[in-house]
Amino acid sequence: MTTMTALNTDRPEPAPKKFPITTLAISFVVLVCMSLILVQVWVTWRAREVQLAETERATSNLARSVGQHAYDTIKGADTILVGLVERLEVDGMAESTLPRFHTLLVKRVEELPQLHGIFVYDQNGNWIVNSQPVLKKNANNSDREYFIYHRDHIDRDVHIGPPIKSKSTGEWIITVSRRFNKADGSFAGVVLATIQMTYFKKFYEQFDIGETGAIFVALSNGTILLRRPFEEKSLGRDISQLPLFRDYLPRAKVGTQTFTSGQDGITRINSYRQLDSYPLVVSAALSRNEVLDEWKSNAIIHAIGVACLVFGLAIIGSRLIRQITLRAQAEDELQKARSTLEQLNRTLEKLAMQDGLTGLANRRQFDIALKDEFSRAMRNASSLALIMIDVDCFKQYNDIYGHAAGDECLREISKVVAAGKHRPGDLSARYGGEEMAILLPGTDVAGAMKVAENIRQAIYHLELKHSGNATGVVTVSAGIDAFVPVRENNLPLELIEAADKALYYAKSQGRNCIRVGNGHLT
Repeated sequence: MTTMTALNTDRPEPAPKKFPITTLAISFVVLVCMSLILVQVWVTWRAREVQLAETERATSNLARSVGQHAYDTIKGADTILVGLVERLEVDGMAESTLPRFHTLLVKRVEELPQLHGIFVYDQNGNWIVNSQPVLKKNANNSDREYFIYHRDHIDRDVHIGPPIKSKSTGEWIITVSRRFNKADGSFAGVVLATIQMTYFKKFYEQFDIGETGAIFVALSNGTILLRRPFEEKSLGRDISQLPLFRDYLPRAKVGTQTFTSGQDGITRINSYRQLDSYPLVVSAALSRNEVLDEWKSNAIIHAIGVACLVFGLAIIGSRLIRQITLRAQAEDELQKARSTLEQLNRTLEKLAMQDGLTGLANRRQFDIALKDEFSRAMRNASSLALIMIDVDCFKQYNDIYGHAAGDECLREISKVVAAGKHRPGDLSARYGGEEMAILLPGTDVAGAMKVAENIRQAIYHLELKHSGNATGVVTVSAGIDAFVPVRENNLPLELIEAADKALYYAKSQGRNCIRVGNGHLT
């Protein structure tokens, strides 16, 4: 099989591209301006990263401070409770000792400013003694969460309950409690220390966290104890399904993450930590927008400065370019006029050689190309192949669907035919009516058969509806011939006649097929 690769050595080499000095000058000015902009963008972005990193360190330190404060506050109350439990379990509590206990509890509350009060309840929740000036008679706290917890759990660990309102004062408090037992180990009652919510609020208000920053202390199960900004509706709220508890705490007890709050929708840089000694989680968060406000202001100022500099460079560069352009104006205008004329000539030549309906080469261009390629094949003793293609039952197609649809059908088929050639030397042309031709220099029958078969299948798979055709879709038939022409013995018309006879034979054989001419085969 003769190879399908053809070298077209007769065509002139394209002229090398010229880069005028104006293009170089523009490129230089653009490069300088873009460099300034890119450097400024990098510096601005780097400043943003530094600002965020510093904020993460600040929030981490703030969370550590809040955590230590929460630990110290709870620890102070818990230390008192441990002593009370030991005394109650060892010495018991007789009626005669209540005044002494009362005095002790009042003194402990005075010593620790965070304490709201200290209370002792018996196994039924009745008030035994507390730090208040006057003990309320017939008061009972058996309905409180902390009492129910200790009554139903035998563990002796400290229990921190959700925020509640004090029955005695009506203030919001945090409860820290322990269970004490009888000699036989059964439940004897609860000792309770209550911490004033205002104690935490005053401490947190000392920190500058901006307008939308946030600090909160929560239980490990996700129940909020206190939050700044303070809102009563947030006290005791369950946030266990928000990102901090759901996504981050299970992976690390201490960390810094940026995410959007599920309470107010503000994106913050959150530093959190879970305390080791108590079931508490603390978080300190700063609004990312507030943190970046100063950076944004600086970025805008720097951007304006760079924009002014770039604008100045652009003006200077444009004047320089204009001077260069004026010097070469006469030559450029002449070159443009020449190029325009050449382009016009090429356009006219193309229009003269192109079929208006299909966009393929027209009959005139085909005849010229056939003559040239036939002569070249004789000189090089190479094979020249021709494929003649005809649309099956096209007259019926026009009768059924109309001439406009027929034209559109020819356009679609022409696209496939045009795509069937793969080399610069190949030529696809509209030979006449619904008949098309493909000229393949340097190609034998086997190569042409492969090209024709690919085109036939591609047109079949277009599935253009044709009820007048036996297949139900538009199909084509093709005739092929190829030979090595011999000077004085062969004429271009012989190749056309042979391929046309093969096409006629394909039509007589049922259409939608390819046949090869009988003469001059390789």
